[in-house]
Amino acid sequence: MKVPEFQYQSPQQQKRAYSKEHSEMCRKIGVDAADPSSVVSTTVTGGCDKVDGEDLFLPPLNFAMVDNGVFRSGFPDSANFSFLQTLGLRSVICMCPEPYPETNMEFLKANGIKLYQFGIEGYKEPFVNIPEDTIREALKVILDVRNHPVLIHCKRGKHRTGCVVGCLRKLQKWCLTSVFDEYQRFAASKARVADQRFMELFDVSSLKH
Repeated sequence: MKVPEFQYQSPQQQKRAYSKEHSEMCRKIGVDAADPSSVVSTTVTGGCDKVDGEDLFLPPLNFAMVDNGVFRSGFPDSANFSFLQTLGLRSVICMCPEPYPETNMEFLKANGIKLYQFGIEGYKEPFVNIPEDTIREALKVILDVRNHPVLIHCKRGKHRTGCVVGCLRKLQKWCLTSVFDEYQRFAASKARVADQRFMELFDVSSLKH
């Protein structure tokens, strides 16, 4: 049985697709389309916000749409579960090595979501060690559209998630400048030279269809 192929997009195509799909989603869930990580400032009650009596949903830290059916974020907690239900997820990719929290596992089981865990230790520079084989295995899950919609996350949605997404962008034939710009947008002042060097040297040839 042939696996449906992930459709590669240029930065321009991805931006147009992102704008169309994400702006529609944002109108429903109350997220600012210009900044996917921003949320209407309100009081959280049981995972949903209340604005003028209407329910709004709270995304995880650093949430954004990567491409059609692919999302990224920091580690979700129970306050984010109602939001995640709106995505209709089939899979979650966790890049943290620690045992997945019981409340999160219960949420995944209740919603028929499969967990893929590719644990990478969250070292700080200069002791950063990014196992290439682990990133490659995570990308294989992402490239199989039968796992979509899929959420990729680590603790903060910056470094480990950023490396996975950056390597995906190389598969999509993004230039390194665009790859690094996206990485730095999420990592901000915490951007790591080691992460960017890893993405630059990562060989995508074995993953190409």
